[in-house]
Amino acid sequence: MSYLMNNYSRLPVKFVRGEGVYLYDEKGNKYLDLIAGVGVNSLGHCPPEVVSAIVSQAKELIHVSNLFENPWQEELAEKLAKEFHTHAKVFFCNSGTESVEAALKLARKYWRDRGKDKYKFIAFERSFHGRTYGSLSATGQPKFHQGFEPLLPGFSYAKLNDIDSVYRLIDEQTAGIILEVIQGEGGVNPAEEEFLLKLQELCKEKEILLIIDEVQTGIGRTGEFYAYKHFSFLEPDIITLAKGLGSGLPIGATIAREEVAESFTPGSHGSTFGGNPLVCRVASVVVDRVKELLPSIRSVGEYFKKRLEELGLGRVKGRGLMLGIELKEECKGYVLKALEEGLIINCTANSVIRLLPPLILEEKHVDEAIEKLKRVFGR
Repeated sequence: MSYLMNNYSRLPVKFVRGEGVYLYDEKGNKYLDLIAGVGVNSLGHCPPEVVSAIVSQAKELIHVSNLFENPWQEELAEKLAKEFHTHAKVFFCNSGTESVEAALKLARKYWRDRGKDKYKFIAFERSFHGRTYGSLSATGQPKFHQGFEPLLPGFSYAKLNDIDSVYRLIDEQTAGIILEVIQGEGGVNPAEEEFLLKLQELCKEKEILLIIDEVQTGIGRTGEFYAYKHFSFLEPDIITLAKGLGSGLPIGATIAREEVAESFTPGSHGSTFGGNPLVCRVASVVVDRVKELLPSIRSVGEYFKKRLEELGLGRVKGRGLMLGIELKEECKGYVLKALEEGLIINCTANSVIRLLPPLILEEKHVDEAIEKLKRVFGR
Protein backbone atom coordinates (compact mmCIF):
# COMPACT_ATOMS: atom_id res chain seq x y z
CA MET A 1 0.00 0.00 0.00
CA SER A 2 1.23 3.47 -0.91
CA TYR A 3 0.32 6.56 1.09
CA LEU A 4 1.10 8.85 -1.86
CA MET A 5 -1.60 10.51 -3.95
CA ASN A 6 -1.87 8.86 -7.34
CA ASN A 7 -1.05 11.86 -9.53
CA TYR A 8 2.09 10.44 -11.16
CA SER A 9 2.41 7.57 -13.63
CA ARG A 10 5.54 5.87 -12.34
CA LEU A 11 7.92 4.01 -14.60
CA PRO A 12 8.96 0.53 -13.36
CA VAL A 13 12.40 1.36 -11.97
CA LYS A 14 13.74 2.63 -8.63
CA PHE A 15 16.89 4.71 -8.77
CA VAL A 16 19.10 4.72 -5.69
CA ARG A 17 22.27 6.45 -6.86
CA GLY A 18 23.50 8.88 -9.48
CA GLU A 19 26.88 10.00 -10.76
CA GLY A 20 27.49 12.37 -13.65
CA VAL A 21 25.26 11.48 -16.61
CA TYR A 22 24.33 8.08 -15.15
CA LEU A 23 21.72 6.72 -12.75
CA TYR A 24 21.80 3.34 -10.99
CA ASP A 25 18.79 1.33 -9.87
CA GLU A 26 18.40 -0.85 -6.77
CA LYS A 27 19.75 -3.86 -8.68
CA GLY A 28 22.89 -2.03 -9.74
CA ASN A 29 21.84 -1.54 -13.37
CA LYS A 30 23.33 1.53 -15.07
CA TYR A 31 21.29 4.02 -17.12
CA LEU A 32 22.40 6.88 -19.36
CA ASP A 33 20.16 9.77 -18.32
CA LEU A 34 18.96 11.91 -21.23
CA ILE A 35 16.18 13.68 -19.32
CA ALA A 36 18.04 14.90 -16.19
CA GLY A 37 15.01 15.17 -13.93
CA VAL A 38 13.15 16.99 -16.75
CA GLY A 39 15.95 19.48 -17.25
CA VAL A 40 16.71 19.96 -13.56
CA ASN A 41 20.02 18.14 -13.01
CA SER A 42 21.94 20.60 -15.15
CA LEU A 43 25.38 19.52 -13.90
CA GLY A 44 24.49 15.84 -13.76
CA HIS A 45 23.92 13.71 -10.69
CA CYS A 46 25.73 14.57 -7.45
CA PRO A 47 28.29 16.91 -9.06
CA PRO A 48 31.17 17.40 -6.62
CA GLU A 49 30.97 21.20 -6.70
CA VAL A 50 27.27 21.12 -5.82
CA VAL A 51 27.69 18.50 -3.10
CA SER A 52 30.53 20.52 -1.60
CA ALA A 53 28.46 23.72 -1.60
CA ILE A 54 25.50 21.93 0.03
CA VAL A 55 27.63 20.45 2.80
CA SER A 56 29.54 23.65 3.44
CA GLN A 57 26.46 25.89 3.55
CA ALA A 58 24.42 23.41 5.60
CA LYS A 59 27.03 23.74 8.32
CA GLU A 60 26.65 27.53 8.38
CA LEU A 61 23.04 28.53 7.69
CA ILE A 62 20.26 26.70 5.85
CA HIS A 63 17.34 29.08 6.12
CA VAL A 64 16.67 32.58 7.33
CA SER A 65 13.47 34.57 6.89
CA ASN A 66 13.18 37.06 4.05
CA LEU A 67 12.56 39.64 6.77
CA PHE A 68 16.36 39.90 6.95
CA GLU A 69 19.14 40.69 4.50
CA ASN A 70 20.50 37.68 2.69
CA PRO A 71 23.98 38.04 1.15
CA TRP A 72 23.64 34.74 -0.73
CA GLN A 73 20.57 36.12 -2.52
CA GLU A 74 22.42 39.31 -3.40
CA GLU A 75 25.34 37.38 -4.88
CA LEU A 76 23.15 35.15 -7.02
CA ALA A 77 20.82 37.98 -8.07
CA GLU A 78 23.79 39.99 -9.32
CA LYS A 79 25.01 37.09 -11.46
CA LEU A 80 21.56 36.52 -12.97
CA ALA A 81 20.83 40.21 -13.54
CA LYS A 82 24.18 40.76 -15.27
CA GLU A 83 23.19 38.16 -17.88
CA PHE A 84 19.99 40.12 -18.62
CA HIS A 85 19.97 42.61 -21.49
CA THR A 86 19.45 45.68 -19.29
CA HIS A 87 19.42 46.74 -15.64
CA ALA A 88 17.20 44.31 -13.78
CA LYS A 89 16.02 43.10 -10.38
CA VAL A 90 15.38 39.52 -9.21
CA PHE A 91 12.70 37.85 -7.08
CA PHE A 92 13.42 34.36 -5.72
CA CYS A 93 10.87 31.58 -5.22
CA ASN A 94 10.93 27.77 -5.24
CA SER A 95 9.76 26.52 -8.64
CA GLY A 96 8.90 27.32 -12.23
CA THR A 97 5.20 27.71 -11.67
CA GLU A 98 5.89 30.14 -8.82
CA SER A 99 8.21 32.19 -11.01
CA VAL A 100 5.46 32.47 -13.62
CA GLU A 101 2.88 33.42 -10.99
CA ALA A 102 5.21 36.20 -9.85
CA ALA A 103 5.65 37.40 -13.44
CA LEU A 104 1.89 37.55 -14.02
CA LYS A 105 1.26 39.41 -10.77
CA LEU A 106 4.10 41.81 -11.47
CA ALA A 107 2.77 42.61 -14.96
CA ARG A 108 -0.70 43.40 -13.67
CA LYS A 109 0.68 45.46 -10.80
CA TYR A 110 2.92 47.42 -13.17
CA TRP A 111 -0.03 48.62 -15.22
CA ARG A 112 -2.28 49.23 -12.22
CA ASP A 113 0.46 51.40 -10.70
CA ARG A 114 0.19 53.50 -13.86
CA GLY A 115 -3.57 53.81 -13.63
CA LYS A 116 -4.26 51.51 -16.56
CA ASP A 117 -6.79 48.66 -16.49
CA LYS A 118 -4.54 46.23 -18.32
CA TYR A 119 -4.87 42.71 -16.90
CA LYS A 120 -5.19 40.33 -19.87
CA PHE A 121 -2.49 37.99 -21.16
CA ILE A 122 -1.89 36.37 -24.52
CA ALA A 123 -0.22 32.95 -24.36
CA PHE A 124 0.21 30.31 -27.06
CA GLU A 125 -1.36 27.04 -28.04
CA ARG A 126 0.71 24.03 -26.92
CA SER A 127 2.51 26.16 -24.32
CA PHE A 128 3.19 25.04 -20.77
CA HIS A 129 3.79 27.44 -17.89
CA GLY A 130 2.89 25.48 -14.76
CA ARG A 131 0.10 23.96 -12.74
CA THR A 132 -0.95 26.62 -10.22
CA TYR A 133 -3.94 28.70 -11.27
CA GLY A 134 -2.21 31.66 -12.91
CA SER A 135 0.37 29.57 -14.75
CA LEU A 136 -2.24 26.92 -15.58
CA SER A 137 -4.47 29.60 -17.08
CA ALA A 138 -1.52 30.70 -19.23
CA THR A 139 -0.91 27.14 -20.40
CA GLY A 140 -2.35 26.60 -23.87
CA GLN A 141 -3.15 22.90 -23.56
CA PRO A 142 -6.77 21.98 -22.68
CA LYS A 143 -5.73 18.57 -21.30
CA PHE A 144 -4.13 20.30 -18.32
CA HIS A 145 -7.26 22.39 -17.70
CA GLN A 146 -9.71 19.51 -17.46
CA GLY A 147 -11.34 19.22 -14.05
CA PHE A 148 -9.96 22.52 -12.78
CA GLU A 149 -12.33 24.95 -14.49
CA PRO A 150 -13.10 27.79 -14.27
CA LEU A 151 -9.61 29.08 -14.92
CA LEU A 152 -8.58 32.65 -14.20
CA PRO A 153 -10.17 35.23 -16.51
CA GLY A 154 -8.15 37.27 -18.96
CA PHE A 155 -6.14 34.59 -20.78
CA SER A 156 -6.30 33.81 -24.50
CA TYR A 157 -4.14 31.71 -26.81
CA ALA A 158 -2.56 32.60 -30.14
CA LYS A 159 -0.77 30.25 -32.53
CA LEU A 160 3.00 30.10 -32.25
CA ASN A 161 4.73 31.62 -35.30
CA ASP A 162 1.46 33.23 -36.50
CA ILE A 163 1.68 36.95 -35.77
CA ASP A 164 -1.79 37.63 -37.19
CA SER A 165 -3.30 35.36 -34.55
CA VAL A 166 -1.63 37.55 -31.92
CA TYR A 167 -2.93 40.78 -33.45
CA ARG A 168 -6.50 39.45 -33.35
CA LEU A 169 -6.36 38.92 -29.60
CA ILE A 170 -4.93 42.29 -28.57
CA ASP A 171 -7.12 44.94 -26.99
CA GLU A 172 -6.64 47.93 -24.68
CA GLN A 173 -6.61 45.64 -21.63
CA THR A 174 -3.74 43.43 -22.83
CA ALA A 175 -1.05 43.59 -20.15
CA GLY A 176 1.44 41.03 -21.42
CA ILE A 177 2.37 38.33 -23.89
CA ILE A 178 4.02 35.21 -22.44
CA LEU A 179 5.86 32.61 -24.47
CA GLU A 180 8.62 30.03 -24.52
CA VAL A 181 11.34 30.56 -27.13
CA ILE A 182 11.19 26.78 -27.52
CA GLN A 183 8.04 25.13 -26.23
CA GLY A 184 9.13 22.22 -24.04
CA GLU A 185 6.13 20.27 -22.80
CA GLY A 186 4.29 21.14 -26.01
CA GLY A 187 6.70 19.13 -28.16
CA VAL A 188 10.02 21.03 -28.44
CA ASN A 189 8.54 23.61 -30.81
CA PRO A 190 10.87 26.52 -31.67
CA ALA A 191 9.60 30.04 -32.22
CA GLU A 192 10.77 31.37 -35.59
CA GLU A 193 13.11 34.37 -35.75
CA GLU A 194 10.83 36.47 -37.99
CA PHE A 195 7.88 35.81 -35.71
CA LEU A 196 9.86 36.82 -32.62
CA LEU A 197 11.03 40.02 -34.31
CA LYS A 198 7.46 41.01 -35.17
CA LEU A 199 6.30 40.06 -31.67
CA GLN A 200 8.95 42.28 -30.09
CA GLU A 201 7.95 45.18 -32.35
CA LEU A 202 4.29 44.60 -31.55
CA CYS A 203 4.88 44.68 -27.80
CA LYS A 204 6.72 47.99 -28.04
CA GLU A 205 4.14 49.50 -30.39
CA LYS A 206 1.14 48.51 -28.26
CA GLU A 207 2.80 49.00 -24.84
CA ILE A 208 2.53 45.34 -23.87
CA LEU A 209 4.99 43.62 -21.55
CA LEU A 210 6.91 40.74 -23.11
CA ILE A 211 7.36 37.82 -20.71
CA ILE A 212 9.65 35.00 -21.77
CA ASP A 213 9.33 31.75 -19.84
CA GLU A 214 12.89 30.42 -19.51
CA VAL A 215 12.05 27.76 -16.91
CA GLN A 216 13.09 24.95 -19.25
CA THR A 217 15.20 26.83 -21.81
CA GLY A 218 17.23 28.98 -19.39
CA ILE A 219 20.51 28.43 -17.54
CA GLY A 220 22.45 27.27 -20.58
CA ARG A 221 20.07 24.60 -21.82
CA THR A 222 20.06 25.82 -25.45
CA GLY A 223 23.68 26.99 -25.60
CA GLU A 224 23.07 30.57 -24.46
CA PHE A 225 22.71 31.42 -20.80
CA TYR A 226 19.16 32.61 -21.53
CA ALA A 227 17.59 31.19 -24.68
CA TYR A 228 16.15 34.53 -25.78
CA LYS A 229 19.74 35.74 -26.29
CA HIS A 230 19.97 33.66 -29.46
CA PHE A 231 18.02 36.59 -30.93
CA SER A 232 19.89 39.89 -30.55
CA PHE A 233 16.74 41.99 -30.97
CA LEU A 234 14.76 40.37 -28.15
CA GLU A 235 14.39 42.55 -25.07
CA PRO A 236 11.90 40.90 -22.69
CA ASP A 237 10.52 42.90 -19.82
CA ILE A 238 10.33 39.81 -17.58
CA ILE A 239 11.79 36.32 -17.69
CA THR A 240 11.15 33.31 -15.48
CA LEU A 241 13.67 30.69 -14.34
CA ALA A 242 13.78 27.45 -12.33
CA LYS A 243 14.68 23.82 -13.21
CA GLY A 244 18.42 23.84 -13.98
CA LEU A 245 19.17 26.84 -11.77
CA GLY A 246 19.51 24.69 -8.63
CA SER A 247 20.87 21.51 -10.27
CA GLY A 248 18.42 19.49 -8.15
CA LEU A 249 17.60 21.92 -5.35
CA PRO A 250 14.26 23.77 -5.50
CA ILE A 251 14.72 27.37 -6.61
CA GLY A 252 12.96 29.66 -9.06
CA ALA A 253 13.56 33.25 -10.08
CA THR A 254 11.67 36.05 -11.79
CA ILE A 255 13.82 38.72 -13.42
CA ALA A 256 12.42 42.04 -14.60
CA ARG A 257 13.87 45.23 -15.96
CA GLU A 258 14.20 47.82 -13.21
CA GLU A 259 11.21 49.98 -14.10
CA VAL A 260 8.89 46.96 -14.05
CA ALA A 261 10.49 45.44 -10.95
CA GLU A 262 9.72 48.60 -8.95
CA SER A 263 6.05 47.57 -8.83
CA PHE A 264 6.91 44.85 -6.32
CA THR A 265 6.99 46.74 -3.03
CA PRO A 266 7.11 45.38 0.55
CA GLY A 267 4.07 43.15 1.10
CA SER A 268 3.03 42.97 -2.55
CA HIS A 269 4.47 39.49 -3.07
CA GLY A 270 6.63 37.03 -1.19
CA SER A 271 7.85 33.52 -0.55
CA THR A 272 8.59 31.84 2.77
CA PHE A 273 11.34 29.55 1.50
CA GLY A 274 12.27 31.45 -1.67
CA GLY A 275 15.97 32.13 -2.05
CA ASN A 276 17.16 30.73 1.25
CA PRO A 277 20.94 30.64 1.87
CA LEU A 278 21.34 26.96 0.98
CA VAL A 279 19.70 27.07 -2.45
CA CYS A 280 21.25 30.42 -3.38
CA ARG A 281 24.75 29.23 -2.46
CA VAL A 282 24.29 26.17 -4.66
CA ALA A 283 22.67 28.09 -7.53
CA SER A 284 25.56 30.54 -7.53
CA VAL A 285 27.96 27.63 -8.05
CA VAL A 286 25.71 26.27 -10.81
CA VAL A 287 25.63 29.60 -12.64
CA ASP A 288 29.42 29.87 -12.67
CA ARG A 289 29.84 26.32 -13.96
CA VAL A 290 27.14 26.62 -16.63
CA LYS A 291 28.78 29.75 -18.04
CA GLU A 292 31.97 27.73 -18.47
CA LEU A 293 30.05 24.93 -20.20
CA LEU A 294 28.30 27.08 -22.85
CA PRO A 295 30.77 26.36 -25.69
CA SER A 296 30.56 22.63 -24.96
CA ILE A 297 26.75 22.73 -24.82
CA ARG A 298 26.68 24.30 -28.27
CA SER A 299 29.18 21.92 -29.86
CA VAL A 300 27.88 18.73 -28.23
CA GLY A 301 24.33 19.82 -29.00
CA GLU A 302 25.17 20.27 -32.68
CA TYR A 303 26.87 16.87 -32.73
CA PHE A 304 23.90 15.21 -31.02
CA LYS A 305 21.43 16.79 -33.44
CA LYS A 306 23.50 15.66 -36.44
CA ARG A 307 23.71 12.07 -35.13
CA LEU A 308 19.95 12.01 -34.46
CA GLU A 309 19.21 13.28 -37.96
CA GLU A 310 21.44 10.54 -39.39
CA LEU A 311 19.46 8.00 -37.37
CA GLY A 312 16.39 8.96 -39.42
CA LEU A 313 13.67 8.45 -36.81
CA GLY A 314 11.87 11.68 -37.62
CA ARG A 315 12.29 15.45 -37.70
CA VAL A 316 14.80 16.62 -35.09
CA LYS A 317 13.89 19.90 -33.39
CA GLY A 318 15.43 22.15 -30.79
CA ARG A 319 18.74 23.76 -29.98
CA GLY A 320 21.74 23.01 -27.78
CA LEU A 321 20.89 20.21 -25.35
CA MET A 322 17.14 20.67 -25.67
CA LEU A 323 16.20 18.35 -28.51
CA GLY A 324 13.09 16.58 -29.74
CA ILE A 325 12.51 13.79 -32.25
CA GLU A 326 9.10 14.04 -33.89
CA LEU A 327 7.86 10.53 -34.60
CA LYS A 328 4.93 9.52 -36.78
CA GLU A 329 3.50 7.42 -33.98
CA GLU A 330 2.99 7.47 -30.22
CA CYS A 331 6.25 7.39 -28.34
CA LYS A 332 5.24 6.18 -24.87
CA GLY A 333 6.19 2.58 -25.63
CA TYR A 334 9.67 3.58 -26.70
CA VAL A 335 10.34 5.09 -23.29
CA LEU A 336 9.87 1.63 -21.74
CA LYS A 337 12.01 -0.03 -24.41
CA ALA A 338 14.73 2.52 -23.77
CA LEU A 339 14.74 1.69 -20.06
CA GLU A 340 15.40 -1.94 -20.97
CA GLU A 341 18.45 -0.72 -22.88
CA GLY A 342 19.70 1.38 -19.98
CA LEU A 343 18.59 4.68 -21.51
CA ILE A 344 16.30 7.33 -20.00
CA ILE A 345 14.27 9.39 -22.48
CA ASN A 346 10.96 11.21 -22.29
CA CYS A 347 7.80 11.25 -24.39
CA THR A 348 5.90 14.54 -24.66
CA ALA A 349 3.10 15.85 -26.88
CA ASN A 350 2.19 12.20 -27.54
CA SER A 351 4.70 11.64 -30.35
CA VAL A 352 7.85 13.62 -29.54
CA ILE A 353 10.89 12.07 -27.88
CA ARG A 354 12.23 14.86 -25.67
CA LEU A 355 15.92 14.88 -24.71
CA LEU A 356 17.16 17.16 -21.89
CA PRO A 357 20.45 15.57 -20.84
CA PRO A 358 22.81 17.00 -18.22
CA LEU A 359 24.79 19.93 -19.63
CA ILE A 360 28.02 18.03 -18.94
CA LEU A 361 27.18 15.58 -21.76
CA GLU A 362 30.13 14.71 -24.00
CA GLU A 363 30.33 13.33 -27.54
CA LYS A 364 31.19 9.86 -26.20
CA HIS A 365 27.88 9.88 -24.32
CA VAL A 366 26.09 10.91 -27.52
CA ASP A 367 27.65 7.95 -29.33
CA GLU A 368 26.51 5.66 -26.53
CA ALA A 369 22.99 7.09 -26.70
CA ILE A 370 22.80 6.62 -30.47
CA GLU A 371 23.78 2.95 -30.21
CA LYS A 372 21.10 2.40 -27.58
CA LEU A 373 18.50 4.25 -29.66
CA LYS A 374 19.34 2.05 -32.64
CA ARG A 375 18.43 -1.00 -30.58
CA VAL A 376 15.29 0.63 -29.19
CA PHE A 377 14.01 1.47 -32.68
CA GLY A 378 15.38 -1.64 -34.40
CA ARG A 379 17.84 0.22 -36.61
